[in-house]
Amino acid sequence: MSEPTGATRRRGPFQVGDQVQLTDPKGRHYTFTLQAGNQFHTHKGAFPHDELIGAPEGTVVRTTGNVPYLALRPLLPDYVLSMPRGAAVIYPKDAGQILAMADIFAGARVVEAGVGSGALSTYLLRAVGDTGLLASYERRQDFADIAKANVERYFGSPHPAWKLTVGDLQDNLVETEVDRMILDMLAPWECLDVASKALVPGGLLCCYVATTTQLSRTVEALREHGTFTEPASWETMVRTWHVEGLAVRPDHRMIGHTGFLLTSRRLADGVEPPLRRRRPAKGSYGEDYESGPGAAEKSLAERAAERAAAAAHTAAKEAE
Repeated sequence: MSEPTGATRRRGPFQVGDQVQLTDPKGRHYTFTLQAGNQFHTHKGAFPHDELIGAPEGTVVRTTGNVPYLALRPLLPDYVLSMPRGAAVIYPKDAGQILAMADIFAGARVVEAGVGSGALSTYLLRAVGDTGLLASYERRQDFADIAKANVERYFGSPHPAWKLTVGDLQDNLVETEVDRMILDMLAPWECLDVASKALVPGGLLCCYVATTTQLSRTVEALREHGTFTEPASWETMVRTWHVEGLAVRPDHRMIGHTGFLLTSRRLADGVEPPLRRRRPAKGSYGEDYESGPGAAEKSLAERAAERAAAAAHTAAKEAE
């Protein structure tokens, strides 16, 4: 039985072409690719790559300045945070939530819109495996090129389950019978029609958005669409801890808000979503609320215009 794509690069002695992550005595990381005959240089001295080729992971090498460095292969979270970027990457804490809460399984047929720098694509490809499908759509050619290079660098070759298309999801989507759809874009509510047509009954839609306005618009659009279940939305925050003898305390810095996630399931054709038993809080849909695309912006603009007109009227009265 052949190894899954990229598996041989994740175990065994270091080989030419492997990514290596060095950790210095202060815990700082340095990542590079092993090449025969090359040298790794720091302000603390250098050492030849050949010293690591054929050595096991967990080896300690010393520079010409006698500074020790621990050599390991970078974990995927390390890799995505250090790889070249075109767009911002999805942080490991959010990628992990997507894999778990969107229930990405081996062999799944997944559509991803908004590839960015390829971080989430790499996570998804590891999850669906060689027998699955990840169809990724990216509007910008430069982002797609960076993502392709990052994904292939990680796996060591093109992944057989990956299909990358440059273009808009709404205009180019050809996949059907899709199990999962991940939307990382500015306006995911604009893609609900194509998502509904592509997803199988019970399929899951997961959206990653940055602001509360996007979150609200997407949730309300899903409710109005009529082919999805009641959306669930959340965010995650990660705080590390300092543990040194009796000094056990939270670190001063944490990874706070990076984005919101929301999920919803595709209903069977012809089925109406059950009515929500939980009533909205009083004022949730007050006079300032309007549903539909552009409603929030329209309401704000109208209020601003009214305030400007009132100010002008007052100024005119004072001038008289």
